[in-house]
Amino acid sequence: MDDVKIGEILLPGDEETQDRREKQVRAKFWPKLKRAAANIPFSRDLVAAYYCAMDPRTPTRVRGVLLAALAYFILPLDLLPDVFALVGFTDDVAVIAAALRMIQGHIADRHYDAADRALAQEADGEPAAR
Repeated sequence: MDDVKIGEILLPGDEETQDRREKQVRAKFWPKLKRAAANIPFSRDLVAAYYCAMDPRTPTRVRGVLLAALAYFILPLDLLPDVFALVGFTDDVAVIAAALRMIQGHIADRHYDAADRALAQEADGEPAAR
């Protein structure tokens, strides 16, 4: 996956685009994560990115980049369909990694703490706090 394509995917978008992406991510993130968790090695970063994107203290541009990356993650069909086990998530890994580099320093300890709590709850069979 080339940088130009990732750059296009990660455009923050205008307020309407961000609102649409946020609704999609809120509705589909946790079910997708639950289905994919065994196949993705970056769950903690992904969940921390989710909490950062939903945090009203996160700058708008950063939220936009994260929402774009998370929206790509939840898409049922992307460049490499996720049904192809580990290989299917390589494009998702690339997009998430690029987003994390772009917004480096904005995912705070509180986001990772929330991710750790959510992943522990999911492991215990409880629904994660959204």
